[in-house]
Amino acid sequence: MAIPDFSAHGIAAKYAVLVDVGYLYAAAGEVLLGAKERKEYRVSADELIQALQKHALERIPGELLRVYWYDAARDRVPTVDQRVIAQLPWVKVRLGNLNARGQQKGVDAQIRSDLEALARHHAVSDTVLIAGDEDMVPAVEAAQAYGVRVHLWGVEPPFGTNQAERLVWESDTVEILSAEFLRPYFTRAPVPVPVPPTPSPAQVFAGRTVKPVPKAPVGQVAKLGPGRPRVEEVGEHVAQKWILTRGRDNIRDLLPGPILPTVIDTELLIEAEKELGHSLRPYPEARVWLRDGFWARVYREFDLGVGISSK
Repeated sequence: MAIPDFSAHGIAAKYAVLVDVGYLYAAAGEVLLGAKERKEYRVSADELIQALQKHALERIPGELLRVYWYDAARDRVPTVDQRVIAQLPWVKVRLGNLNARGQQKGVDAQIRSDLEALARHHAVSDTVLIAGDEDMVPAVEAAQAYGVRVHLWGVEPPFGTNQAERLVWESDTVEILSAEFLRPYFTRAPVPVPVPPTPSPAQVFAGRTVKPVPKAPVGQVAKLGPGRPRVEEVGEHVAQKWILTRGRDNIRDLLPGPILPTVIDTELLIEAEKELGHSLRPYPEARVWLRDGFWARVYREFDLGVGISSK
């Protein structure tokens, strides 16, 4: 089939750039950084696309239709980088699926479909194809049959070739993008700082001598609970409430102390436990501190000497 004369129909010559991102990134990562996986490097994709557009403008006749950017994502859900690229002017992102092993599925089929459709509808007079897979050959032949010229671009290999020989044969022109052309847009990913694993309790206490907690003598409860200042403070507070509610004359009947009648001593304990929010009954010494605080407030009220337990 003869190459159509676009100018005769009043149609300006146009071209499209079709990029197999998997090929471009993998080949560039290998020659520039010796990388085997994409996670080993970072790509300034927006700047790279601009460089490819400029490179095509200098070599291909006509006007750029758009850049087709073929990549893959898990379940075809675009990554943040892919979303940014999709918003660039004159760029259309096409996504295949990325399986659990990191393999692209469906990308080659999308490239072949678009290349044939562009040629069939005479949307372009030329296409730039950045790819390396022999699976592209049938689409290249079909596009050429519709009169479209196919310009194959590849990435400089570290040795040998990284494009299928037949694909190179069938293309109208072939160009290799040098490592120096691509270098500004690829950088090695920072090495993650290893996070030490959380040690197990056995590792934490390995080699340590753990002192046994002494047991209280039979019949005696260990001295736990709130501290002495807090308990004495509560004792004084309860005494102040009693003075205000029962009057000085009734409190005077408790003097000279420091022994409280059993009924009043129990009432003091109940009131104090309400203030503290927990029981003092398992802690004998705390009950002594409570009485000390109570009597300290009473003695101050009646200008008497303060009696403090020796316990």
